Amino acid sequence: VVIRQSGSREIKPVPSPKSRFRLDLDPPFAARGKVNWVADPRAVEPGFSSVQNGGIARSFTARIKKQTGMRLYYTDHFELPLPEGHRFPMDKYRRLRRAVVASPTHLNDPLLVPHAATDGQLVLCHDHDYVKRVALGELSRAEVRRIGFPWSPKMVERSRRSTGATLAASRAALSDGIAANLAGGTHHAFADAGEGYCVFNDAAVAIRVLQKEGHVSRACVIDCDVHQGNGTASIFQNDPSVYTFSIHGEKNFPLRKVPSDLDVELPDGTGDADYVKALEQGLWQLERVGPFDLAIYLAGADPFEEDRLGRLGLSLNGLATRDRRVIRWAAGQGLPLAVAMAGGYCPDIDKIVAIHAQTLAIASLEAQQTVREARKIN
Repeated sequence: VVIRQSGSREIKPVPSPKSRFRLDLDPPFAARGKVNWVADPRAVEPGFSSVQNGGIARSFTARIKKQTGMRLYYTDHFELPLPEGHRFPMDKYRRLRRAVVASPTHLNDPLLVPHAATDGQLVLCHDHDYVKRVALGELSRAEVRRIGFPWSPKMVERSRRSTGATLAASRAALSDGIAANLAGGTHHAFADAGEGYCVFNDAAVAIRVLQKEGHVSRACVIDCDVHQGNGTASIFQNDPSVYTFSIHGEKNFPLRKVPSDLDVELPDGTGDADYVKALEQGLWQLERVGPFDLAIYLAGADPFEEDRLGRLGLSLNGLATRDRRVIRWAAGQGLPLAVAMAGGYCPDIDKIVAIHAQTLAIASLEAQQTVREARKIN
């Protein structure tokens, strides 16, 4: 495992995992039942936590006691038309929403349709010219090829909605503690270019909007997609208000990586135990450089051992342990957490959906436990 940190801060050895975490690998969750449906929510949700001297925003605790479900934002009905045989598994988003609807875990979790990200929001981290050319279909062939999706008005709308979903989930997390986007994680998008199936950088836009509105001072991105978050790292390079942490395959895409504040590079074939230990060390380091007001977690499905673009060796149980580590770490910090799905390229789309559904089920169950504990206090 190679750990690279920007700046001069030294990384000390992590304390023994036995004293900090249990390495249990629990079975995945079943997916049956129904959920409550809500559509077209307001863009601005009430009850945001306020920034407290750039520290951890803890004022959402009172609302957590009243919370009845984790808000989930979906955009799969804004279709992005792809040619037959295209290798991006776009149908996973529709299947994931259906899995959520069928899961008893999400009975009290409202499914919400986000507003599209506006030009004014996008240009907080993207170049104005790039946003304009995406909207008008004026990208060059090389730029479209770099993104990997054919341009169309529906592609633009889908990209805006997916970005809006992460923004909405981040807003909800500030008041509820945790929320999720059933898509998102577009971490390869740069300020002036898209790349690797990413048009706009949803995490970067969400953070910049909430910083501008005064709801967030410092934020962090916990990127557990198997591919390094080069776009996110580039946008926030040399910005002390945002800390970027990426744990990824050392030899995987992108070939030229932009240094994050903390990069944990894993060799091909890394399995559950070694991955979890490396993740724990990254989270320990993240804790040292906090506090933060918001964390955005990219819960990629592509570290899975059967992923055709992953090159790592995590099992379904190992991915569940990863999710619990991140979610419980954030809860332990009193840190609002927005979850995005990021990548997943297993030939069997049902397995991608199972991994994403497992992440959402774990997040929902952890949120329910937090509510129960908060209510016991009083």
